[in-house]
Amino acid sequence: MKRKATGTATAKSGNYAEVMEYVESILSGEKAACDELIMICRRFKDDLLSAAYDFDTRDADFVIQVIEKTCRHTKGEALDGTPLRGKPLLLEPWQKFIIYNLLGFFLKGTKIRRFKEAFIYVPRKNGKTSFVAALSWALALLQRKSGSTIYIVSADLKESLQSFKFILKNLEMMDPDNEENFRILDNNQEHSIEKDFDDGSIFIQALAANPDRQDSLNCNVGIADEIHAYKTPKQYNIIKEAMKAYTNKLMVGITTAGDNMNSFCYKRVEYCVKVLKKTVKDEQLFIFMTRAPKQENGDVDFTNPQIHEMANPNYGVTIRPEDMKNDSMQALNDPQQRKDFLAKSLNVYTAAMKAYFNIDEFRKSDGQFDWTLEELAAMPVRWYGGADLSRLYDLTAGALYGTLEGYECVNAQGVKGKYDVDIIITHGWFPVVQAAKKADEDGIPLFGWKDDGWLDMCNSPTVNHAEIVNWFVLMRKKGFKVQAVGHDRKFCKEYFVGMKEAGFNVIDQPQYFYKKSQGFRHIEKKAKDGLLYYLHSDAFEYCLQNVSAVEKTDEMIQYEKIHPENRIDFFDASVFACIRKLEEMGNRDKLKKWFKKQ
Repeated sequence: MKRKATGTATAKSGNYAEVMEYVESILSGEKAACDELIMICRRFKDDLLSAAYDFDTRDADFVIQVIEKTCRHTKGEALDGTPLRGKPLLLEPWQKFIIYNLLGFFLKGTKIRRFKEAFIYVPRKNGKTSFVAALSWALALLQRKSGSTIYIVSADLKESLQSFKFILKNLEMMDPDNEENFRILDNNQEHSIEKDFDDGSIFIQALAANPDRQDSLNCNVGIADEIHAYKTPKQYNIIKEAMKAYTNKLMVGITTAGDNMNSFCYKRVEYCVKVLKKTVKDEQLFIFMTRAPKQENGDVDFTNPQIHEMANPNYGVTIRPEDMKNDSMQALNDPQQRKDFLAKSLNVYTAAMKAYFNIDEFRKSDGQFDWTLEELAAMPVRWYGGADLSRLYDLTAGALYGTLEGYECVNAQGVKGKYDVDIIITHGWFPVVQAAKKADEDGIPLFGWKDDGWLDMCNSPTVNHAEIVNWFVLMRKKGFKVQAVGHDRKFCKEYFVGMKEAGFNVIDQPQYFYKKSQGFRHIEKKAKDGLLYYLHSDAFEYCLQNVSAVEKTDEMIQYEKIHPENRIDFFDASVFACIRKLEEMGNRDKLKKWFKKQ
């Protein structure tokens, strides 16, 4: 039946009552929920009252009915140990809530669905695979009059095949002799299900996300599974682009958290949070997200059963509370297990296992301050420069490093006082002819950095180091008092000469690890103390998360990239600048002591 946007009509559907009861249990606090899920439920209630939308339950009820009447469990056990194979797949309230959102809202007075895209973010073991598969099957039948084509896509074909095999096994249970004449291909070349009806047709295919081979795809529903494993946004966008011919298209991304905080998926999570907080408006994107809350420093109360329930919508259904408690205690006592438990069981993104820094410490420190370049230039700060002059056809970075002395603020321990705050200003350069290729191959958000002002594209096949010189000149014109600039001269003599000609005090600074250790440790300490500001630079954070380090003797440290395709250039340039500052300050202290003795 049709329900008007005023929310005053009575719904006959039992599903509707179940969904509303679920929503109210979240909003009332009766059911433990993370902040994101609370915002999602509020958004749903607001949308019911919105004059922009009609709310019609018929398609949603149809899909729920198809799933519950035709789909059965193919494996598994109930919490009491009873085998589930062959028993009807009955949807949980949160799953019906998702379906009601996706299929219930229409632009006012039209048959055009409001949501074109969805992001579903839940931990493992919450029935995600069977839900994705059943939803794909039911959506195919719902959209059959349009000639429904549905792609189930994962980074690894094995993941897609899990959902495909679920549908295939269910077809076998429904029609063992295939009297309904489904055309099924399940071989090394293709995995698809196809059937013509009197009033339409369906086509379901499992694919691996391979943008180089999928330019000709055409579909009205795309299911992007486990997108935390997608290496580039193109793996997702190629499927999204395949839907442009349809009005009521639907792109569904569904995943668990991963350990790459520079990935497309993590950026997607961040974007979705902005939508929920209404700092970004995206009316066509539906979001369902459950995860454990993080404290400002990144800590998670991961042994708390209430947190377990917040993160897992199927807690007490497919998630055994006692198993969660046991796994959390293992994670407590075995740090090697902790990251996997946080990511897979609590849906908390973690840094890669080899990552040295806790990015949350840096973000907490940086978030205390909000000075603009103009404000920084006017401060009584002595600035020191550094440059990481990498290969001419790759990322190059420059940095300024300064200290604002005696600034009143709160440190990481929450103690108010006057402290020395270190400030890092970074900028990068990349040849434009290489940018698109590198962004796709290595997943570097170069164009996003350009749009945000952290990077310039060089209009040449290689990085023109004269542009780096020009940046330092520009910063000096803005008012930054640059005392000295450090770099390794062996990488570019032309840059060295250009800086000298521009009047900078350029110091040859070879990349000895014991020297770089000093800058590394200083930056690390300032972040841990909550006294480091880097202008909220995404590019700097990207590099921080790619730093792997090995502890040496005498507090020395040797650092490198986690993987060859990762970049650390912004951080490296900052280390050069910090070293220059530390050495210059050391020289000044020596001079002061010498004059005192005279």
